[in-house]
Amino acid sequence: MSKKFKIKKGDEVLVIVGKDKGKKGNIISVDKKNSRVIVEGVNISKKHIKNTPNVTQSGIVDKESPINISNVLFIDPESSESGRVSYEQLESGKYNRIVRKSKK
Repeated sequence: MSKKFKIKKGDEVLVIVGKDKGKKGNIISVDKKNSRVIVEGVNISKKHIKNTPNVTQSGIVDKESPINISNVLFIDPESSESGRVSYEQLESGKYNRIVRKSKK
């Protein structure tokens, strides 16, 4: 069963829990099955990569690890205010995402 998430790839988010609390970044990918997101520049871990013909960089590489979607908060691009996201139905029948706090 596919879950409906209000945060999508490319959105700017604020990390609210964990070692990177307070950091901002854009979402690189969303894993709907496990409710996890990968945020650019957040939750960096070291990965050891062996040198093979199809690998461009070998050695110890910094890589973003996924974090739970409940640990991030959407940032409104217009007002730079963080908050939860909800949907508002337009007259045409389509839905628009809005921040609950500012109603924009």
